[in-house]
Amino acid sequence: MQLALNLSWSFVFFGARLIGPALAVIAALLAAILANAWLFWRIDRAAGALLLPYAAWVSFATLLNAALWQLN
Repeated sequence: MQLALNLSWSFVFFGARLIGPALAVIAALLAAILANAWLFWRIDRAAGALLLPYAAWVSFATLLNAALWQLN
């Protein structure tokens, strides 16, 4: 699911230039990453922790997307 959301965000944001819908897609991606990290954490803490840098990067991209949406 994360791969599909990540790919669709690229097409929506860069291809279609739809900043608002792209924000919804990246928010769903961030939620999927955090849910996955939490589920992995319950089984193996190292596996869950390894997803945290990815979640931080997508959080930063989400903030950038939101700032562009607000400015436009």
